[in-house]
Amino acid sequence: MKFPMFCRRIRWRVVCIAAAVLLTTGATWAGFWWHGRYATSDEMLLPVREYSAAEYPEDPGERSVHMCQYSGRRLRLIRRGSTHFDFVVEPHNSHTATVAFLNVDVSLMTPGEPVWTKTDKDLERIALTDRQWNRQQVRFERHSPHIEITGGDGFETANLFTAELAKNCLNAGLWEVLLTVKENGRKATYYHGWFTFPLGHYRDIFEDNTGLSYWDHWYELEHWSDPVGTPIRLDALRTVRREREVVAMFDPDEALTVAGEQVLKRRTVDAKNLMTWRDLFDGPSVHFATFIPPGRYSVHHPWKNQFYRLSQFDKAIWRDVKSPATSRLLHELELVFRNRDTAETCRFFVSGFDLSTLPQLPISRYSDGLYMPMGIGVPPFFQTYDELQGNRPDKSPYFSVMLDSADRWINHHEVAVDGPVMHRDEHNPNLLHVYLLSYERHSLVAHIIVTFATESPSSDGL
Repeated sequence: MKFPMFCRRIRWRVVCIAAAVLLTTGATWAGFWWHGRYATSDEMLLPVREYSAAEYPEDPGERSVHMCQYSGRRLRLIRRGSTHFDFVVEPHNSHTATVAFLNVDVSLMTPGEPVWTKTDKDLERIALTDRQWNRQQVRFERHSPHIEITGGDGFETANLFTAELAKNCLNAGLWEVLLTVKENGRKATYYHGWFTFPLGHYRDIFEDNTGLSYWDHWYELEHWSDPVGTPIRLDALRTVRREREVVAMFDPDEALTVAGEQVLKRRTVDAKNLMTWRDLFDGPSVHFATFIPPGRYSVHHPWKNQFYRLSQFDKAIWRDVKSPATSRLLHELELVFRNRDTAETCRFFVSGFDLSTLPQLPISRYSDGLYMPMGIGVPPFFQTYDELQGNRPDKSPYFSVMLDSADRWINHHEVAVDGPVMHRDEHNPNLLHVYLLSYERHSLVAHIIVTFATESPSSDGL
């Protein structure tokens, strides 16, 4: 009787020892993985992922005939200061040039927040979430002092048109590099590579930008965390000085407008007989190619929408507002939609712009108007490095959000709306054309014309 008891004691001892070993090994492995994930040095060699045309048929970019002729590169990242880095795109062959982005201030491409959101944790969360989950593509002109080209067969030295860095709209650290030439009067990409900006550097810059602990926000920055239902206190973002309802028209039977990047992105829209705005709401289901890591479109991962929230346009409200960012009086537009079936309200806001500075354009050139993502203190999707330096996102009075009737944040990504486009009419400055951009800017979703009685709303200072 004693022997079985002795055996049981041995077995439990073995189990306990084995469990301790496994836990210790697991903890050690996790420690090495965690350290490696955030390890940095002043100079780092980073792998670059490249896709051939066959591997990436959904690519909606304007491709050069020289695409894939200058492939096979790696990235040497050199830290020049706490926030400034060189991005040296090096070749693995002799005919390809070395293209270097010199002394780039990465803090301008890393999430920050306006100072007026810091005392409101809900606004802070939305500001940081949309800042990370929006694309920011920054363009450097060929003769910029920040661009240097050496070596190669001479093609890139003679023909490089722009060199561009993009923080894409996915997990923290997912970046892209694009090199372009000019062909037939149009910009065309001849090189596109994907890399991961080291998360240890990202963490340090984030903390420098915000004064926050990265570890309080790391999960929502590195993995999508849906803050749907977050209360948004609009009065913390601006003070309303004047408000009135304005005449606005939405014709659901108007032909769908397609220009700019939406022309090439038609190949990423899965929909048949999509002819008018009504077809988006009442027709067969519409799916968009999903943007997946490391930063490419996939038609095999269809993105759905909640356009039913916008199925009935109700009204437009115009406000003159005062932002904490400036002493100038600015403007805000609220578009109110309803779900035709449930009457649930969906309110689309774009705020912190000056109507008088919006360009007068024909509808065919809508993409040259104000073309912005949604969020608080966010930069444009595309801009030059000089423009970015002169207009820090965290100093911007601009914001755009989608709210329900109780001022709770609606996940506009799930609705499949990514931002506003606005310009004044080419002939009548008192007509404002407003468009909604779909998820990933694959398409426009609506075209609303706002009419002001006899004169544009005031843009005078206070």
